[in-house]
Amino acid sequence: MELIKSGFVALVGAPNVGKSTLMNQILKQKIAITCPKPQTTRNRIVGIYNTDRCQMIFVDTPGIHRARDTFNKILVKTALATLNDVDAVTFMVDVTARGMDLDRFVLQSMEKITTPVVLVLNKVDLLKDKAALLPLIDRYTGLRSFEAVVPLSALTGDGVPQLLAELEKRLPEGPRYYPDDAVTDQPERFLVAEIVREKVFHLTEEEIPYATAVTVDVFREQADKNLLRIEATIHVERNSQKGIVIGKGGARLKEIGRQAREDIERLLGCRVYLGLYVRVQKNWRRDPRVLREFGYRLPREG
Repeated sequence: MELIKSGFVALVGAPNVGKSTLMNQILKQKIAITCPKPQTTRNRIVGIYNTDRCQMIFVDTPGIHRARDTFNKILVKTALATLNDVDAVTFMVDVTARGMDLDRFVLQSMEKITTPVVLVLNKVDLLKDKAALLPLIDRYTGLRSFEAVVPLSALTGDGVPQLLAELEKRLPEGPRYYPDDAVTDQPERFLVAEIVREKVFHLTEEEIPYATAVTVDVFREQADKNLLRIEATIHVERNSQKGIVIGKGGARLKEIGRQAREDIERLLGCRVYLGLYVRVQKNWRRDPRVLREFGYRLPREG
């Protein structure tokens, strides 16, 4: 068996620091959904980066924050549970953010982690004065020791090769865990549901995106029509939210469907029929039974 540098790398940080954007940039294709709104990522999403000499398996985690309800506690536990099962951690911060309160909270949550941690300072392309990086680095390294510090822009890709080089140094020798043409371990149905949810995030406001879950009900090839037929349900918590998602004369739901279908066709490389429905599932974020039905699992304790 050929041994290369191979292992698992967790992408960790507060909500909206750019973890999903970084993973998509590394893989050169869209695996994780992105949105300027915080807490877009809800699941543990794996992206697989392959070269001749290494295989890095990136785990994009939900943003760590002070969770109050059942649903958000699940998100935070999902993120923290990942840290015990990886070979390296990238702790990602937004250099344009005001204050470090949430970053301190994330670091406190990681106090018992002995895995090597690399500090990633994201969004440096938005800094007018790059000299501002030095005091920022001093502040973060004063809170914890890091294996390396890498400033970068997940959006433009500047600095990403340096991060990959630092991470490769810290991976053990091992086999390829996945085929060298694999980019994710997620099933296509999951990726489709995430794409639909991303469009809801982009096209609705206020609490609507956070009150939304998406399930795929039909995923069937129609060979005679050279078509993939997908039917999905957008679940919301109240009738008023249902009206907002549908929009006047169904206009917003049609736009969600149009944008999602185009992305799904690019992802899967085939023609797609996408039918979307909106259903009220009252207080689903507080109902453990419904959360399980929607695919959310509370990680095991310990």
